[in-house]
Amino acid sequence: MIQIYTTPSCSSCRKAKKWFEEHRIEYREKNIFNIKLTRDDIVMMLKNTESGFDDIISTRSKVFQENNLDLDEMTMSELTNFIIENPSVLRRPIIIEDEKMQVGYNEDEIRTFIPKRLREIIMCTTCDKGEDCDYVNALNIYFNELKEKEQAHN
Repeated sequence: MIQIYTTPSCSSCRKAKKWFEEHRIEYREKNIFNIKLTRDDIVMMLKNTESGFDDIISTRSKVFQENNLDLDEMTMSELTNFIIENPSVLRRPIIIEDEKMQVGYNEDEIRTFIPKRLREIIMCTTCDKGEDCDYVNALNIYFNELKEKEQAHN
């Protein structure tokens, strides 16, 4: 299941959620101001980064600058505790599914979260053409399949 870490005032978070909803992709949202982050949340984020804390922390955030922090001088435990107590230092949204992670909203990169079946339709791996299908047409085929499954289930 896709996990999205958000805040209410974040326009990029709203764009990401809208994209998932438009593509009928289920996700779990965690508003980091209403639901306290856990060590497991932060470990899951770090597991998917290339540059560790640098990838998920906004050094331009007010709380980060007010505390005059140096990431290189803090231990992992200190940084983790700081993020748990000051979640506003995180870049947003942070979107995670298994080994995939995106920080911020990028219309091209978010497509990594497209379900396997939709990717198959887009790439025409299950049709005779053997070429890429039009994206809008592929979405319509995918949504029709979802609708048929839903009707069969009910």
